[in-house]
Amino acid sequence: MRMRKLWCLLLGVILLAPPGVAAAHDPIRNSIRGWTILSDSDSGADEVIGAARKYQVNHLQLSHEVVHDLREVREPRRQAQVNRLTDLAHSSGVKEVAAWDHALYHLAYYPAEFRTGPGGTIDLDNPAFWDWFRNDYRSMLDLVPRVNSIILTFIETGARVENQHSVRLKTAEEKLAHLVDQVASVIDERGMLLYLRTFGYYPAEMDRTIGAIDRVQNKRVRVMAKAQPHDFFLTHPIDVTVPKINRPVLIEYDTTGEYNGQGKIANAFVAEHADRLRHYRKLPNVIGYVARTDRYGESRIVGTPTEINLYALKRASEGASNAQIHLEFAARKYGLLAAPLVARALSRSPEIITSTLYTLGSNTANHSRLDYDPYCSSYHRSVSGKWIDPPETFVRHGVNREFHYWIDVANHLSPPHCKTDGVLRREAGHVLDRGWVTPGNLMTQEYLDYLTIEKNYGVGLAEASLRDIEHVRRLLRPNDYAQLKAYFERTVLTTKLHRSVAKAYFGYRIYVQQPSPELARSIWDGLDEAQAVAAKVRAYPAPPTGEWNWVIDAAQADLYLKRISEGWDRYSNIKVPRP
Repeated sequence: MRMRKLWCLLLGVILLAPPGVAAAHDPIRNSIRGWTILSDSDSGADEVIGAARKYQVNHLQLSHEVVHDLREVREPRRQAQVNRLTDLAHSSGVKEVAAWDHALYHLAYYPAEFRTGPGGTIDLDNPAFWDWFRNDYRSMLDLVPRVNSIILTFIETGARVENQHSVRLKTAEEKLAHLVDQVASVIDERGMLLYLRTFGYYPAEMDRTIGAIDRVQNKRVRVMAKAQPHDFFLTHPIDVTVPKINRPVLIEYDTTGEYNGQGKIANAFVAEHADRLRHYRKLPNVIGYVARTDRYGESRIVGTPTEINLYALKRASEGASNAQIHLEFAARKYGLLAAPLVARALSRSPEIITSTLYTLGSNTANHSRLDYDPYCSSYHRSVSGKWIDPPETFVRHGVNREFHYWIDVANHLSPPHCKTDGVLRREAGHVLDRGWVTPGNLMTQEYLDYLTIEKNYGVGLAEASLRDIEHVRRLLRPNDYAQLKAYFERTVLTTKLHRSVAKAYFGYRIYVQQPSPELARSIWDGLDEAQAVAAKVRAYPAPPTGEWNWVIDAAQADLYLKRISEGWDRYSNIKVPRP
């Protein structure tokens, strides 16, 4: 009872404390508080926009399933949805609504009369093409007249402009910049704003993108950069290229966890988002943040425990500490008495996820999906060591050891075919040149022991968080208890499924080199546990729809059973008989 009173007193102080005061800045700096809607669910979008006012959201992006390419607004359904959501957002106090676009579109989109370059490429030196291009852009904007801004991806698009023909524009950067200036000229006519999305798979590609931005002549063009280089991985560092951009920069955060659970399991990443925001808001060119609110379908995080990530960005921008954010959110959503244990349960999320969907410091989940092999990006494209010098990481999770991202982690965990698929040579060739990654299947018992310890650690933390929720059951409203219980039960099942499949798969990688009865027993322990957990996953009520279909991971467990027990062609069809 005394402890409860102390907690209530502490929470009362926190809840009554005035928000922190942001550092003095000019009117544009850190002034944007944005959200992004990816899903085309009308009811979901309405719910998100309805919650925007309390977060003081003044910038809303419509992307992906709503509008990915601006040409899609020619479809009556999409046009109607974009206009309805734009009007709803404006009436809800959101001043700026932005639609996404990519340029160029696929080559066949453009009239044949302009595809007169070598190999049927577009002749960028033909003024008539750019007249057509600008008129086409005007006609699309006419269909969504109340949209205020365009978010433009101008690299990695359908008919890549850098691959089109030009004598006058000699470099990829010049072609990219010229394309942007053509779009910007139409945007300027209407008093709109244009934001350029940066993206790169490796540092040199990021440098090229910034080089193209430097060549854009229109001074009103802004930039939107991710909080991480390349993509949204928890182990990626900050994006050191942001200070190099000589334009206002909006920082994009993935608060829904594309690679980290997509809001279906323990996904409260307060420090991940708040600490990055504190770093970026100190930079003189940063003008605010924008956060993703769903990952397709009905996966929106508003109204769920994962909403804490949206809350973290808002309160961190107001000066709140991470501990304060955890307790405030839990108290406001779940009540004062339950708040301490709910906050503790949520706060374990980073360690749970980085020991479950990550392995020894590298993400080993395919967009949150259970997929150790054949998905290769985990072992080259997504390795955080591409962005860290020296490429080393200290793994806690009961392992408590420093690893070199390439020599130790990628070299041992990577399936042989991922080392030779061309991506590693193209995106991080120095890794091969220095002998950090070498051919063949190099999985060993030592590394199997490390990852088993780590996966066990994740299971233990998930179970501890579920116990915390059970301890405050009588303090929670029935609906809140049911929501939190399902959230952490799914987390426990996910951690156990990854533990069992990882034990079997990586053990199998050793077995195909040196079979032994002891190893066969360990592999089958993993396979049997995986089947038991998979059955529970199938029987469990499915979470909201989205990109990651949580239930499908049970089928993935079946697939590994089949591969290992019946023989996998990738590994010489070697079978592991049940001991």
